[in-house]
Amino acid sequence: MLKELWAKRPQSWQASGCKWVWVAVVALVIDQITKIWASTSLTYMDPVPLMPYLNLFYVHNEGAAFSFLANAGGWQRWGFAVFALAVSAGLLFMLRTQSAGLKRLNLSYALILGGAIGNLIDRVLYGYVIDFIDFYVGNWHWPAFNIADSAICVGAGLMILDAFLQPKHTEEAK
Repeated sequence: MLKELWAKRPQSWQASGCKWVWVAVVALVIDQITKIWASTSLTYMDPVPLMPYLNLFYVHNEGAAFSFLANAGGWQRWGFAVFALAVSAGLLFMLRTQSAGLKRLNLSYALILGGAIGNLIDRVLYGYVIDFIDFYVGNWHWPAFNIADSAICVGAGLMILDAFLQPKHTEEAK
């Protein structure tokens, strides 16, 4: 199946989904700039009220989403790094093998790719992911997150939306 996908890929990079890699680069750059800003401008674990329901709150996340496996003994740093590399390679493969005209799907892949690489950089450099956005209602706080997490969530949402609208792919690709 992978061999068939590769054989049918668009011949030029511009005609393939790789045309959308710039979105991943933009998401990655914004993510890294905001993480550097947060880690140098905010005090660790000291919330800064921004507006009702939103704080800036610099924390370290050694786990995955929602701090899943954060206290697993250290193996998760490299385990999640390998997983992020595999996902990134798969997304690049998918971008290369499909038409640039599949805008929503390519955009979703590019956003997920940029977010995955952004969090991968943190894991490799620091052993944790820098989070700094704290959304809350009353005393209930959503787990802190960052721009990379937001890009991944928006990308996943677009991918789900695309699955519901999939019959349009043949028209969009033209």
